[in-house]
Amino acid sequence: MPHDDTEKRRFRVTHPYHPLYQQEFELVSYRQNWGEDRVWFQDTKDGRLHSLPMNWTDASALDPFVAIAAGRSLFRVADLIELAKQVARWKPEQMREV
Repeated sequence: MPHDDTEKRRFRVTHPYHPLYQQEFELVSYRQNWGEDRVWFQDTKDGRLHSLPMNWTDASALDPFVAIAAGRSLFRVADLIELAKQVARWKPEQMREV
């Protein structure tokens, strides 16, 4: 999503545990803050400007892995390999040799 394209666009909060879940807002801006892309919007109730991580909304592009997996795989192979490496580091030395 280019950072200079903020025409009258609306987005919906898609994070299931967020209190604004399924609510729709008008996009004010989006930019990278705190190391992640964020959407900025004005709350119609209090008039204040708020931001959310873009990946908690439908404003972010669909992850290609999620689209292709179509619910058949919950984990990427690369992520599982990294997890196995992390777990191996936590095991005691004698367990690694087994």
